[in-house]
Formats: sequence, structure tokens, C-alpha cells
Amino acid sequence: MTTETKQPVRWGILSTANIATKVAQAIHLARSADLIAIASRTEERATTWAEEHSVPTAYSTYDALLADDSIDAIYIPLPPSLHAEWTIKAAEHGKHVLCEKPLAANAAEASAMADACRRNDVQLMDGVMWVHHDRTAAIKKKITDGTLGKLRRVTAAFTFNWDTIPVGNIRAMKELAGGSLGDLGYYCVRAILWAFEQMPIQVFATARYKVGVDFNLAGVLWFDDERIATLDCGFDTGLRKWFEVAGTRASIVCDDFTVPTSEDTARFWVHGSDGNERNTVDGCIQEVKMIERFSRIVRSGNLEVEWADVAVNTMRVCDALLESDRRKEVVKL
Repeated sequence: MTTETKQPVRWGILSTANIATKVAQAIHLARSADLIAIASRTEERATTWAEEHSVPTAYSTYDALLADDSIDAIYIPLPPSLHAEWTIKAAEHGKHVLCEKPLAANAAEASAMADACRRNDVQLMDGVMWVHHDRTAAIKKKITDGTLGKLRRVTAAFTFNWDTIPVGNIRAMKELAGGSLGDLGYYCVRAILWAFEQMPIQVFATARYKVGVDFNLAGVLWFDDERIATLDCGFDTGLRKWFEVAGTRASIVCDDFTVPTSEDTARFWVHGSDGNERNTVDGCIQEVKMIERFSRIVRSGNLEVEWADVAVNTMRVCDALLESDRRKEVVKL
């Protein structure tokens, strides 16, 4: 779609996965977006889900939804092992693609997805919601306006605890590209690249595996200009979803960056020698903001390749971290 369209962007969703409910609600709330179709692997599931979420059309196969010429954009909440296959198919049908994170099972698949979308003149974006929140823009302003001084460190953590590993959960299934780095650490890597706006020079990681997937992982990323970042993620520690960006003069701490504790008021702090400053941003639903931003791109006809680029780079870093753990040595990028 290369010319501006005045009508709302017409969305379809591939799969009735749990996260699809949240995104469906966001599409309903977003300006210039209409959710018109859902696809599942069975007609019964698709029809039931469509009725529950006020979606007019239900398809019993993913291919049938992609063949619907009335659909402009696709949201893909499938397991990571299926992201490349269905993103490429969607692109070949001329559909813009919002794909859940991690973008793919590995960086090679992510690059193939980006290439397919570029060839077919469609937008590709990973479904990392927090980057679209108004708070994220407010934090970025503090990072770039000199408040922190010269940037030195980013530290990010995202964990939750499974007392018992859930059987059949895609996060714990190697064949579906599960693991804590792709599920949780992807957010941390994304935050590090967002803050430093550059790829690391080299990385090191150590991980512990259970049921065939990385169950927890800790990593170090070195950047030029005397900057360094650390991350940890895992399924064996209480809920943590925070990052810190530190400079020579002050630091920013956001203790709930992936999902704000309150939809009414999102918070972050600036810590410096003069004391602590609490900042708040009101009235923003990040899922809605993501859908609206994606829909604006589609309506404008001016594709933003940087969204695909940062998603592919995030996968490149994730691959390097896993390789470092396998080799038990520093990996250069």
C-alpha cells in the first residue's frame, strides 16, 4: 500500500493466543483501526473467539485470512517458531505485519522476514508495546537532553517465577523456540539498544537450561565510548521488570517498564546528586498507542524501515548472547 488511504486500517489476527485478546481490545479502542477478521486452526475456536470479541469474520485456516483482500494489516501472536513462515506469507499477500516478540526463532529468520516485507512494500514491526508509551518518549528526552550527562551504563531485568514448569507452555518448549531470553530478555536487549542507539561491540552471557530451553540468563554487552550494559532474565525469580540508564551526572530508573503498574499513571525517577525527582505520565494505554502508530504508517504509505531494523538487531544480539553461553567465551558482533 503506497498511497494514502482515508479509511481505517483493516486488521486481521492469526491465532487466538492469549495475547491476541489484549491486542484485539487495543485495535477496537485505537483510532483509524478496525478489527475485521480472526483466524484459528479450527472453525469452532475461530467462531467462538470472533463472537466474544466482536469480530465480524472468522476463518478456520490462516491461509484463508491472508487471502482476504479486504485486510490491510496482520497481527501475528503465534509461537516464535512460526513467525518467519507466516510473516513472509503475509508479506507476499501484501499485508503489513505486526509480529509478536521475539521477532523470530533466530536472527537469520528475522532478516528473511525483514527482506520479504521490504520486497513486498509492507511494514514490519515487532510487538514490543512499551516503546510506544508516552512515558518512553519522556524518558528518552531526559536521556538526550543532557540530564544524565555522558551515558555510561544500562541495566535491565525481566523475570517471573514458575514454582512448577507448566506443561505445554510455549515458553518452555524448545521446538517452538521457547526460552527466557526470547520471552523476557528480548525486552531487556530492546531497552539497551533503545537507550544507547547503537549495537554492542561484543557480548558475554551465562545461562542455565531446563526442559531444553534457557531458563535464566545473565549477560554483559560492551559498547564503544566507555559504555556497558547488563541484563538478566528468567523464569525462576520473582517479578521484576525494570531498567536503569546511568550517566556521569544522574540516572533514570523505571521499575515497571514493560507494563506500567497503572494505566492511569506511569512513573519513573531521575536520581542525581541534588536528590530524586519523580516523573509521571498520565492517561496512556501502550497497546492502543502501538496500534495507532502502526496504523498511521500504513495509512501514510511511508514505510518506516527502522522498526524492522531494530527488531532484527535485537535478534542478532540475542543470538550472540546464546552463542556466548554455548562457547563459554566473549562473542564479537
